[in-house]
Amino acid sequence: MRTLEHIYMLFVALFFSILAGVLVGFFTYENKKLANPVLNSLNVIETIPDVALLVLLLPVFGIGARPTIVASILYSILPIARNTYTGLSNVPRGYIEIAEALGLTQREVLLKVRFPLSLPLIAGGIRIAVVFTMGVVTLGGLIAAGGLGAALQNGIQLYDMGTILVTGAWIGILAVFLDGIAGMIENILKVRYGKWS
Repeated sequence: MRTLEHIYMLFVALFFSILAGVLVGFFTYENKKLANPVLNSLNVIETIPDVALLVLLLPVFGIGARPTIVASILYSILPIARNTYTGLSNVPRGYIEIAEALGLTQREVLLKVRFPLSLPLIAGGIRIAVVFTMGVVTLGGLIAAGGLGAALQNGIQLYDMGTILVTGAWIGILAVFLDGIAGMIENILKVRYGKWS
């Protein structure tokens, strides 16, 4: 049950992180003058300690899963947005020239050339986001979010070393497993779209 709660929060946060991160990355690519201010603002969020951010979100979202998911999203947007922006901006000019020579419009170049060739980098950003999200969701146990963080927190409060060790090990295994899946997807995309990035 705790594992399902944990995975649910993780995947909800990850879904919205990917959505927001790709949109922000695309926005900064389309508005390059705003890229540094936007990405630097997101970088400021990264400097806030996890627990402090959770506490700051409590007055707005209350205790439980909601502030945990929001904090996870805020931490995870930056690597996805930065990698999306970098990927879209640094597609080799040769690919663009070939696409334009074939008569593709700028929109078609974006959708059929830039985005596909950016996928390995975007996947790399998502892989980082998975690790961030796992950490924040685990800390959510401190504010009654449930999941494995709650079990770990109970073990700490009761000084139950068995619970602490088993829960900690299980969280570690899940993190390695999810990182492995993300890494495998990233490698598949590198093979499919090349390693130019």
